[in-house]
Amino acid sequence: MKRIGLVVNPIAGLGGRVGLKGSDGMELQRKALELGAVPHAVERAAQALQALLPLGAEFELLTYPFAMGAEAARQAGIDPCVLGSIQPGQTSAEDTVRAAREMAENEVRLLLFAGGDGTARDICNAIGMEIPALGIPAGVKIQSAVYATAPRYAGELAAAFLRGETELRQAEVMDLDEDAFRAGRVSACLYGYLKTPYSQRYVQGVKVPSLSRESAVLEAIAGDLADRMKPGWLYIFGPGSTTQAVATHIGFDKTLLGVDAVLDGKIVSADASEADLLRLLSVNRLAEIVVTPIGGQGCIFGRGNQPISPDVIRKVGRAHIRVISTPEKIQALNGHPLWADTGDRAVDEMLSGYLVVLTGYKESVMYKVMA
Repeated sequence: MKRIGLVVNPIAGLGGRVGLKGSDGMELQRKALELGAVPHAVERAAQALQALLPLGAEFELLTYPFAMGAEAARQAGIDPCVLGSIQPGQTSAEDTVRAAREMAENEVRLLLFAGGDGTARDICNAIGMEIPALGIPAGVKIQSAVYATAPRYAGELAAAFLRGETELRQAEVMDLDEDAFRAGRVSACLYGYLKTPYSQRYVQGVKVPSLSRESAVLEAIAGDLADRMKPGWLYIFGPGSTTQAVATHIGFDKTLLGVDAVLDGKIVSADASEADLLRLLSVNRLAEIVVTPIGGQGCIFGRGNQPISPDVIRKVGRAHIRVISTPEKIQALNGHPLWADTGDRAVDEMLSGYLVVLTGYKESVMYKVMA
């Protein structure tokens, strides 16, 4: 019997769609819930586990009670072995560490964990390189290379690992200072490493920062984009140094890490939430989304820009999504496709295929997007 462990951080990603850029700390979690945030970590863990069902009786799932794993297992149709005890609705980083250590003590072959970079840090603290571990993406800020690109791929990769069909690699655990992040400053550091099953298709790379020498290229992209912008249209700009630099060249002061909405050259909603965007779209039917891939990863939706939710994307439409990137950022992907992890499979598939990526003034490339 092959044992798999599962640890879920139930509040991971809670602040994403309401524009809070993270979920660390009880006060922030309370604020997120007041703003109408809905937890998705359990659901995303269940999506990963469904990919393990074809293994049948070949594996046993060990997990923690309630939302830390048992609920996800039962949603996926798996009867788990439940360890430990927790207070429902009051989980902490200490619970994550304790759960991971118990999984290691019970000799699981692989530890699956659902969360973001903070959860990866807790797992790293608990088990280090002792046993293989793989992240199910559920957080807001995911810069670590220990996460699959989507929940279902975490499950498929876990199944391949149990069948002996994939190799292990040493993968970086990165984390940001959330307070600095919400204040518009990126302060990331390497926290440690985990031993992780690897597939180039299924595992994201570590976040790579943009290069300062790309200023001339960004100005050229801005010139092309400015030529295309139309009066009366709502433009939704995703986060990042690329979009911020382009916005500056166009002539408005965009937030670095927020999602901003622009109408007729003026910001009408800075650091917008999903609710803000949907409200604007209810009166501005003509709209376009402008996003840039995450450097080194290629993600265009689902990492740090969760206010641009599946409902927002549906209302705007695939034809009005504009991807901007420097040529260097595209080349750094080494042919690996762009991808989306919106949390809605139908929207991810709608985005798949080829999109035009604006790379300069009147310059663009067709680039593949993977669902």
